[in-house]
Amino acid sequence: MGKPEARSGWRNAAAAAWVLVAVACAAYMHWHLLRETMDRAEERLVSMCEERARMLQEQFGVTVNHVHALAILISTFHFEKFPSAIDQDTFAKYTARTSFERPLLNGVAYAQRIFHHEREMFENQQGWIMKTMKRQAAPPQDEYAPVIFSQDTVSYLARIDMMSGEEDRENILRARATGKAVLTNPFRLLGSNHLGVVLTFAVYRPGLAADASVEERVEATAGYLGGAFDVESLVENLLSKLAGNQDIVVNVYDVTNASEPMAMYGPQSPDGKVSLFHVSTLDFGDPFRAHEMRCRYRQKPPLPWSAITNPLGTFVIWMLVGYIICAAWSRYDKVSEDCRKMEELKTQAEAADVAKSQFLATVSHEIRTPMNGVLGMLDMLLGTDLSMTQKDYAQTAQMCGRALITLINDVLDRAKIEAGKLELEAVPFDLRSLMDDVISLFSSKSREKCIELAVFVCDDVPKVVIGDPWRYRQILTNLVGNAVKFTERGHVFVRVCLAENSKVEANQVLNGTMNGKDGKVETTANGAFNTLSGVGIPLHAQDRVFTPFMQADSSTSRNYGGTGIGLSISKCLAELMGGQISFTSRPFVGSTFTFSAVLKRSCKDTSSDSKRSLSEALPTAFKGMKAILVDGRPVRGAVTRYHLNRLGIVAKVVNNLSMGLQTLAGQNGVKESREKLSMLFIENDIWRPETDILLLNRLHELKNNGQVHELPKLVLLVTSEADKDRYGSAFDIVMYKPIRASTIASCLQQLLKVVMPERKDNQNRPSFLRSLLIGKNILIVDDNKVNLRVAAAALKKYGAKVHCVESGKDAVSLLQQPHCFDACFMDVQMPEMDGFEATRQIRQMEVKANEERKALDLMEGSTFVESHLPVLAMTADVIQATYEECIKSGMDGYVSKPFDEEQLYQAVSRLVVGTKESAV
Repeated sequence: MGKPEARSGWRNAAAAAWVLVAVACAAYMHWHLLRETMDRAEERLVSMCEERARMLQEQFGVTVNHVHALAILISTFHFEKFPSAIDQDTFAKYTARTSFERPLLNGVAYAQRIFHHEREMFENQQGWIMKTMKRQAAPPQDEYAPVIFSQDTVSYLARIDMMSGEEDRENILRARATGKAVLTNPFRLLGSNHLGVVLTFAVYRPGLAADASVEERVEATAGYLGGAFDVESLVENLLSKLAGNQDIVVNVYDVTNASEPMAMYGPQSPDGKVSLFHVSTLDFGDPFRAHEMRCRYRQKPPLPWSAITNPLGTFVIWMLVGYIICAAWSRYDKVSEDCRKMEELKTQAEAADVAKSQFLATVSHEIRTPMNGVLGMLDMLLGTDLSMTQKDYAQTAQMCGRALITLINDVLDRAKIEAGKLELEAVPFDLRSLMDDVISLFSSKSREKCIELAVFVCDDVPKVVIGDPWRYRQILTNLVGNAVKFTERGHVFVRVCLAENSKVEANQVLNGTMNGKDGKVETTANGAFNTLSGVGIPLHAQDRVFTPFMQADSSTSRNYGGTGIGLSISKCLAELMGGQISFTSRPFVGSTFTFSAVLKRSCKDTSSDSKRSLSEALPTAFKGMKAILVDGRPVRGAVTRYHLNRLGIVAKVVNNLSMGLQTLAGQNGVKESREKLSMLFIENDIWRPETDILLLNRLHELKNNGQVHELPKLVLLVTSEADKDRYGSAFDIVMYKPIRASTIASCLQQLLKVVMPERKDNQNRPSFLRSLLIGKNILIVDDNKVNLRVAAAALKKYGAKVHCVESGKDAVSLLQQPHCFDACFMDVQMPEMDGFEATRQIRQMEVKANEERKALDLMEGSTFVESHLPVLAMTADVIQATYEECIKSGMDGYVSKPFDEEQLYQAVSRLVVGTKESAV
């Protein structure tokens, strides 16, 4: 029985202890609620006091700004105009009419600065004698400040020398030295008997610099503008507009003399201790005076009912806390164990992430290294004399190798995005030229499949934007490539517009109003731009469109190929650019993919930048030419007219051939049709074989009748090369789609015999590369002999003198100061000494040599030129960590294997040109 009794005694003791704890908790809650009530009351008091102080300062500041504006007006129209454009009557009328802008001022007056030697002439000009504040003649002194302009409400200040009063004189001296508004001690205003202060503001002659010194400010002082502030009215007006004004008492003090504060507004605090009290500092712009607002409650905050009811409820709740504690402790143990497991999983995930990065770096290096040799040797092979069959084999192998490199890049991009290490560029680029370049990649494929491929950029989209053109191109290439691959009939239409106008312009495209006509687009089964692709995405596959390495179904993988990673990367890139990507699709009808990106406007024209320009600038030789476009489909006609307008060609769109001939003859009331028309564009679905001879006869008839002076050139627009033989010989030229401004320019140059300006040599990249590299001594460091041969051949192609070594140690030996090399291409992963360590040693040797040469040049009195060898990393490892290590070790740039002409151009133009400029 001992153990049960002991357990019973323990339970009783625990119960008693628990009751005591419950009572203590209830008492504590009562005290805590009281404390919270007081804290909230204090916070509310602080908030209301700070709000009133802020609004008081703002209203005071607004009035000061108006006084400042008045000072500028006087400076402009009184001192810059000869004679002055302001007199007493003008000043009095203007200040009276604008007094609503200064409701806190009783009036304003202007006193002119007069030196003693100017006093006699000034008084003669004014016709009166300066007086002191006591209405006596002003005694002689160094300078005076007589009031010459005053508002009618303070007209008694006229002729008074403001320098005669001691406090006014101090205010004037401080105002002109600081350039700020200064205030006097509080005093009773005449008329209202309210407490107020006088504001003084210096008026400077025009042309004073903003950062002028005190002496310059005093020198440029022309006069002084002053006004009386009614502080009591200002505060009273403010408090009347605010809620809760009845709850608190507000006092405003001038505490310039902290030991004897001067009351400016409000009743005095009652005798005895005030429980809740707050002080807010007021800044009226005068650095020499201090003011503050003191706030307190009129009554002590009442005791809330919650301070009584809540503790009683808490006492009851505590009876259940024992069970809750046990349950919580059990839950705590479980959560602790879960956290421990999560920490273990986190450690494993981090280790797996590091292993994945290392694996990607290794795989990338191991695949890119032999691929660099393969593609490099194929490029060298294609530069030799080959038969057509051999050349076809080599080109096919090269295409497959590049496809493999593209796949590797996609996988690495996905890994970078998941790791959050993909960085975007911010460079200016021509959006329309980029769109043309993307369309050109798929032009041959679209012609093979006989589908329409078109691009349209809205007029409100800027010509040059700032962003990452390569990633923007990557998204477009993925989307357009998929569209062309999966579309068997119909069209692929790419439209670019500003996000805020996308819905409006989308409706314009759908309703066919983009060519200036209203009405819906006619719908036919296979009509381009009137139907979608006819394919669409199955409903069961739409949820996994953006899932990595997933395709719509297994048959898609067999029929079309692909890895299913392109759309996933496009979605991530769009989100990195601050936008998003989405789609709508109807099976057996078609799909519409939409993505947005945040790009900045740019005033820079990329066509003048040979390093950043993504394509050649469009010619201007066709500007002002006129043409007629015959196309029954409004959207397609709008696209063709868009590309013609980019060349400066004014195009009129008509629905059929008859309307085109009527427009040409000027029968539709179109006045401009009488002017010379250079071209007549006709869509292939408008043309009929039987109209071949009829069109020519009609054109000759118009010319013979004098309705046209010269026959326009006939241009046929066709989708497929197979369509060319279906039409007669009436056309001067057949133009293949997709339509681009550059292809139109090329065809019209041939057709119209237009002389085009030649490209400058520095815009031709091979020639520019050769001009940069010819005669340059380049050192290539790589432990792979095949890569050495490939890199050497690529550089020798542009006239460089190449020297090759196979280790970092050999490179360090060759680059001992002095050396004859102009640049170094350094592999990263090499035995014995890698590229990072070799570069660090090279930089150390340069630092030592530069210090010795600098000391020697200083002794000889010659100009010191720092020696710096451009070192470019040349590696197959393209992850972000490798790039960071390259820069950290002292390398100047980064080229991934296999590198092409574009990479070589970017690297050499940046390093070699930069080296030349720094040496000049």
